[in-house]
Amino acid sequence: MLPTFHATVYIVDDDASVREGMAWLLRSRRLLSASFASADAFEAHLQQPHGPLSEGLPREAGCILLDVRMPGQSGLALFEKLIASGLAQAWPVIFLTGHADVPTAVDTVKRGAFDFCEKPFSDNALVDRVEHALALSHTRLAARQIHHELSARLAELTERERDVMRLVIEGLPNKLIADQLEISVRTVEVHRSRVFDKMNVKSAVELANLLREL
Repeated sequence: MLPTFHATVYIVDDDASVREGMAWLLRSRRLLSASFASADAFEAHLQQPHGPLSEGLPREAGCILLDVRMPGQSGLALFEKLIASGLAQAWPVIFLTGHADVPTAVDTVKRGAFDFCEKPFSDNALVDRVEHALALSHTRLAARQIHHELSARLAELTERERDVMRLVIEGLPNKLIADQLEISVRTVEVHRSRVFDKMNVKSAVELANLLREL
């Protein structure tokens, strides 16, 4: 079993028997789930003040099991919204589809869906894909968090500290940095030290590697 982190599988299907069966199957693998009978109900859940999103971004890993055809808003229409909001990347979407919808489902995979499973589906194969989708979600959210933290650190730098950082990354010694910026070597040393402290690094190489993450 891949997931060892907190995550939720969102089941969006108008068929109660499918929702119940999927929830039971996921529990057998010790996976949490939340079920919704329509795309609108799922969207309403996302918009709750204490729901799974914070400022439009997921609080935890997840994936979405989404039926293609449902009364009212279809799974395809919901998928378009998930793509536009970025949620389809943070929470991979696995379409649940009938035989007639397979060509459509294949097209959605080309457009960013994680996978599709044709009804009736193999229980073990489906949950295996769910576990991989959750692992991918966790990886993407962790990378996004790192990116956010690095951006926040960069925002704390003054304009002069950014100038010094740029030249430090280029490998210039303090004397040449001082000459280029027309400041004293001592001032360069002070700015360099502050840059390292704010970016939480101990060397120019570590700083360069960190910024490469951005």
